[in-house]
Amino acid sequence: MLELLPQIEQWVQDDQTFAIATVIKTWGSSPRPVGSALIVNEAMEMAGSVSGGCVEGAVVKAAIPILQSGQPENLPFGVTDEDAWSVGLSCGGKMQVFAERFLAFSKEEAEQKVWKELLHCLKNNLGCVFISRMGGEESRHALVLPSGQTIGHPISEELLAAGKKCYAERKSQVLELEGQSYFAQVFPRKSQMLIVGAAHITTDLVRLGNLYDFETIVVDPRGIFAKKTQFPDPPHQLHVEWPAEVLRNFILDEYTYAVLLTHDPKIDDQALDILLKSDVGYIGALGSRKTHEKRKNRLEKSGFTSEQIDRIHGPIGVDINAKRPKEIALSIMGEIIKIANQFK
Repeated sequence: MLELLPQIEQWVQDDQTFAIATVIKTWGSSPRPVGSALIVNEAMEMAGSVSGGCVEGAVVKAAIPILQSGQPENLPFGVTDEDAWSVGLSCGGKMQVFAERFLAFSKEEAEQKVWKELLHCLKNNLGCVFISRMGGEESRHALVLPSGQTIGHPISEELLAAGKKCYAERKSQVLELEGQSYFAQVFPRKSQMLIVGAAHITTDLVRLGNLYDFETIVVDPRGIFAKKTQFPDPPHQLHVEWPAEVLRNFILDEYTYAVLLTHDPKIDDQALDILLKSDVGYIGALGSRKTHEKRKNRLEKSGFTSEQIDRIHGPIGVDINAKRPKEIALSIMGEIIKIANQFK
């Protein structure tokens, strides 16, 4: 849904009623992951995809009656070889799609509250879980925030706990609870890329981080570096402060990826003192093997254990014989993506 937000907003603003079809389950080699969405308006204009073109025609055909009746529907595809060929799933994969009239067009106050808060979360990088009740004559929705606050239709403690678990795992899924089916769609906040040090490598790494949908944050107390470095693609945040002054203000969890690029032990070691005591998913530090050995010795003298120190990726990056700043940035980005994808 997130990538469709500009079109969704436009159609809502223009009062063009539309249905949204969302992939809620996949088996085998399904072409699109859970959470993929397609929107269809009354003029049969569409945006997005649930299968890369395989079943879109069948989904559009099913969406028109849903728009008229308002009754949601589960749409299974790819059950047999013959069915797979008829809708294009020749790879043999299977998927289940949940189609409903978009909640922004509901006259219910609870649905309107969910839509407004969901829009706020998606536009401001705030995490949430969007829960849709599947079944019944009309759609019902609720929003669960990371704090545990709920918005919209009341939900049980069991469903709330399940929604919070989905958020922690960053996994959208169907929930079978209390004799009812729900789809919990997780919209996590962007993963953070914390870069300590502004330099040539930083500009290229920020560009890649932005491209791969990270929230890029640069920290450097050296004003001559932080203020004079030209960012063709700027970071989301730039802090001319020492790591100890700013790092604790961020959520240092497993979806935070820290990169140290200053070559200055006074700065890098201060950052490491905080990062190694946190739950960040990745810590990488620029420097040769010799430089990294010196770094390890300093950290041992500061009281860090071998297990803690071994969390640092140094020398940093995937080994691609990188020489130029752009190549080093690419190797770092590759290593971060490799680490991030281990948990998906």
